[in-house]
Order: sequence, then structure tokens, then C-alpha cells
Amino acid sequence: MNTAIKGHILIVEDNRLNRLKLVNMLQQQGHTVSLAENGKQAINMMQTTSYDLVLLDILMPEMDGYQVLEAMKQDRNLRDLSVIVISALDEMDSIVKCIEMGAEDYLPKPFDPILLKARIGACLEKKRLRDQEQAYLREIQTEREKSERLLLNILPSPIADRLKEGQVVIADSYSDVTVLFADIVGFTSISAEMLPVTLVVLLNDIFSAFDQLAGHYGLEKIKTIGDNYLIVGGLPTPRSDHPEAIAEMALGMQREMVHVHTDRGEPVQVRIGMHIGPVVAGVIGRQKFSYDLWGATVNIASRMQSQGVPGKIQVTETVYQRLKDKYRFEERGIISVKHMGEMKTYFLLGKI
Repeated sequence: MNTAIKGHILIVEDNRLNRLKLVNMLQQQGHTVSLAENGKQAINMMQTTSYDLVLLDILMPEMDGYQVLEAMKQDRNLRDLSVIVISALDEMDSIVKCIEMGAEDYLPKPFDPILLKARIGACLEKKRLRDQEQAYLREIQTEREKSERLLLNILPSPIADRLKEGQVVIADSYSDVTVLFADIVGFTSISAEMLPVTLVVLLNDIFSAFDQLAGHYGLEKIKTIGDNYLIVGGLPTPRSDHPEAIAEMALGMQREMVHVHTDRGEPVQVRIGMHIGPVVAGVIGRQKFSYDLWGATVNIASRMQSQGVPGKIQVTETVYQRLKDKYRFEERGIISVKHMGEMKTYFLLGKI
């Protein structure tokens, strides 16, 4: 037992001579002491000041020691505060009642100073160990929350939950999703004319705005590769309105880019492509893992972007057919799509 531990101790005692005796003894031992003349005053003090230990009398006016213990037990901020009862009541029933109500110890009056010093030291040591344990648990919880936030920045929440449950291989097929690719027009020439830090800040501003849009429309950002941005609607939680959600995302991206300029004041444009169809989605890797998409739908959406027009949203016939009653389109016509052959495409213009 470490008897050198000092604490802030609250004495709750209505007898002036007993208070003075306790104060003198505790101050000589190096403790900080506060006084309460009755239980009601003690509760008020405990609710506004932090104490390490309470020395509590039982027989007091207004609010006796039993009522103080009951009030402390009902208060989540006070229930763990250690209490040593020092009372003229030395009947076994009173001792048992106080211990059952949460008191750490019980000493009869007149108390033995040496015994009280030992009991106080034991209580303060237990509090020190309890405080260390609580600090350690808080630290663990903080680190767990950091890890959780980091995991959710990498993976969709349902996928992260499956990994935490121990599922090793995650691969799911989705029959109907909308995939969107976007890239920054002329990024190579823009990057050649900007300082690295300025370029990174520009990209971060653009993609952060896109991330906010994705959150607003409930879409799943898959990844960024250089100046490419990939997002999908309809997974991992299926939803019937994913084409509309992605369309709103694309139009929102166009609106955001109106305010974006290089450090020389030149406007920056994006080229956007969309397609609807089936995909496979899953987690790959063990250390630096990622959630990704595969399939022809992804490839076609990528081609809609790479073979699109600066500042435009190019979509396939499939997208057009799904959204033509709700959105305005301009027909681009037949284009030759790399590895896909000839395809009829459209530009998404806005909502009807």
C-alpha cells in the first residue's frame, strides 16, 4: 500500500469538534480538505467539485448519511466516489446497511487515527488504480474509434462490419448499379504548370467537394486514381433510385466546377461518363486492402468518360432509356468505343 498518496477529501460531519479533529489530522498528512456540515450541503459540493474520498457521518440534520449514500448511488457521476463512514452508530445493522449502499468502509466513533490513516491510504490507492484503469480504457476506446473512422474511410460500413466479423473473402454480384467516372480535363498540362503543393490543394478541394456530394446523395465513392474519380450507386446496399442519384451527383459535380480555377485563374473542367449494368464488388489485398468494382459496366462507364467531351456528362443508351422521362438529354450519336465497338451515346443536360 502506498501511504504517500495525497488526496482531496470531503468531510461530512455536523459536529464542530469532530470536524476540527479530522481536519487537523488530514492536513498534517498532506491531504487537501473540504468541509460540509450536513448531507444536503455535501451533495451540492460533490456535484460541483471533484473529490478523491468522502468521510461521512450518519447522524446529521436535514439529510442523514444513509440518504447521502442513496443520492450518490443514484447519481452516475458520484456512484464510484469512495466513502468511509465514521459514525457513533456501531450496531451491525448500520454497518451492513452502509456497506450495502456503497460505502467502502465503516469506522465507529471515537475512531483510531492510525486505523483511519490506513483505511484512507487504502481507499486512495484503490482510486489511483481505478483512475489508471479508466484512463487506459478511454485510451483504448479512442484508438478503437480512430481505427473505426479509418476503416470507414476505406470501406463501406456494411463491408467493414463483415470484415470485423471475420469474413475473409468478400465478393458480391450486383445485377443493377450505376457507375460514374470523372476526370479533370487537361490535368497533365495543368500539373506541369503548378507547384506540387498547389496541385495537391487543388485536387483535394475538388475531390472533397465531390465527397460531400456523394454523402448527400447516399452514394459509394470507390476510389480516386490520379485525377480520376470513381463512384457507384446501388451498392453495397441496393436501392432502386441509383440512376437518379448518380445523375444528380453528375450535375452537382458540374455545378461545383464552375467555382474552380487554377492558380492562374484559368477554369477547370471535368469530363464525366455514366453507365448502368451488373458489376462484381469485393475487397482485395490483406495489408493495404481496398474495395473495388469489376466488370463490363465499369469499363463502359470509363470509356464514356475518357471518350467524352470536356464539361459534358456522356451516358449510354441504357442510362438514357432509364432516365429520359425525368431528365433532359442531347443525342451525341454513334461513337466508336474502344474495345466495345460502336455505341449510341447522349449528353445529360439536366432535370425536366
